[in-house]
Amino acid sequence: MASPSHGRTAALSLQLSDAHQDLRRRLADLRAGLGRPQSDGDDRLLTHCLAFCTALTNHHQGEDGGLFAQLLRERPDLAPTIDKLVEDHGLITHILARVRHLADQAATTPGADLQAIGGELDGLAAIMDSHFGYEERAIGAALDAGVDDDGWSEPVLRFTAPGTAAP
Repeated sequence: MASPSHGRTAALSLQLSDAHQDLRRRLADLRAGLGRPQSDGDDRLLTHCLAFCTALTNHHQGEDGGLFAQLLRERPDLAPTIDKLVEDHGLITHILARVRHLADQAATTPGADLQAIGGELDGLAAIMDSHFGYEERAIGAALDAGVDDDGWSEPVLRFTAPGTAAP
C-alpha cells in the first residue's frame, strides 16, 4: 500500500513545472529590466540579479540534496538522468557566478556595459529552458508514479534554503 505522501507527490510534478515557470518569468523580468533606465543607479539591477540567482540556486540545491537523493533511494534506475541534471546544475552555477560578478561590477562602475550581463542571461535562459524541459519529462514521470516526500519539496518548489521557512 502506498504511503499517504504518494498521492501528494503526483501533484508535485505539476508544482515542479509551475516552479520552473516562475523561475523562467523571473529571468524574463530580469532580462527585460536590463534595458530600462534605473533612477537609483544599478543597485536595483544587482538586487534583482541576486534575488534571482539565490532563488535558482536554492531550487537546484533542494533538488540535488532532497528530491534527487530521494529519487535515487527509490528509483536507482534514474541515476543516469539525475547525473545529467546535476551536471547541468553545475554549469548553471558557473553562469550564475558570472552574472553575479557582472552585476556587482555594474553596480559599482558608472556606465557599465550591461550587454555582457544580457549575453550571460540569454545563454542562461536557453540552458534553463532545455534543462527544465528534460527534468519535467524525466522527473515528472517519476513523481507521478509516487515518491515519498521527507521534506525535500519545500526548497524545490518554494525557493527557500533548506531549513528555512517559505516567504
